[in-house]
Amino acid sequence: MKIGYVQTSPIFGEKEQNFNQVEGLLVNVKADLIVLPELFATGYTFVSTEEAKDLAESLNGKTAQFLQKMAKITGAVFVGGLIEEENNKIFNSAMLVSEKGVIGTYRKIHLYYKEKLWFSPGNQPLKVYKINDFKVGIMICFDWIFPETARTLALLGADIIAHPSNLVLPYCQKAMTTRCLENRVFAITSNRIGQEKRGLDNFSFTGASQITSFNGDVLSSAPIDKIHADFVEIEVKKARDKKINEFNDIIADRHPQYYLK
Repeated sequence: MKIGYVQTSPIFGEKEQNFNQVEGLLVNVKADLIVLPELFATGYTFVSTEEAKDLAESLNGKTAQFLQKMAKITGAVFVGGLIEEENNKIFNSAMLVSEKGVIGTYRKIHLYYKEKLWFSPGNQPLKVYKINDFKVGIMICFDWIFPETARTLALLGADIIAHPSNLVLPYCQKAMTTRCLENRVFAITSNRIGQEKRGLDNFSFTGASQITSFNGDVLSSAPIDKIHADFVEIEVKKARDKKINEFNDIIADRHPQYYLK
C-alpha cells in the first residue's frame, strides 16, 4: 500500500489558503493513506480560548468537507488536525476521513504547553480503525513522548500510527524510530514548518516529517524548512509479525502483572 505525508506552512486563521496549499502539494497523487499536520487548517499559536473557539468546527465543517473532497481526488483516506467543538468544549483533534465522510476522530490526550489553557484534554479512549486491508490508529504531536500511547495503539492492533504534529522540540523524529521498533508498527509523522509569533510566544516548527518502518528504519524524511509531500510503498502485513527472533515476541513476552499502572 502507498502511504505518505504532507508538510505545510499554515497561515494562521486562513483556512482556505491552507486548504489550497495542501491541494497544491497533492496534484496527480494517488495513495491509500495521507497524513496532514496537527491543526493544519488554522495554525497553532492562539492568544486566547475565545480565539481558538472562533476557529473551531463540528465534524461536518469546512475541514471535514475539504478532506472528503481530497479523499475523492486521491483515493486516499486522510488524517488531519482540527479544532473540534462539542458541548461548549474544544479539543485538539484529528479526523479520519474517506471519500464517504468522517470515519472517526481522536482528541489529543497529552496537551503541550499553553494548549492546556485553550483545549480540554481528550476524553475518549484510543481506538484503531480498520480501513480496507490495514488498521490505523491516531496520536497527535506531544503524545509521542508518552510510550503508553503508541503501545496502546499497537495492543489494539494498529499496523500504522498516523501522527499529525506541530513539533517544536527536537527529539520526536529520533524517538519515533524507537516507538516503531518497540511496537513493530509503521508511523507517519506529518509535521509543519515555519514560525508563528503571536502574543508572548514565538514558535519555530521543525519540519522533518517522517515515515518510520516497523523495524525502526526511516523510509522518508522531509526537509526542515520547505513545504513537501512524500509517499512510500510498504508491506503493511510486516507490522503484524511481532517476533524479533525465534524466541522473542514483543507483545507475547510482556508481563503486565509486574508493571506499574
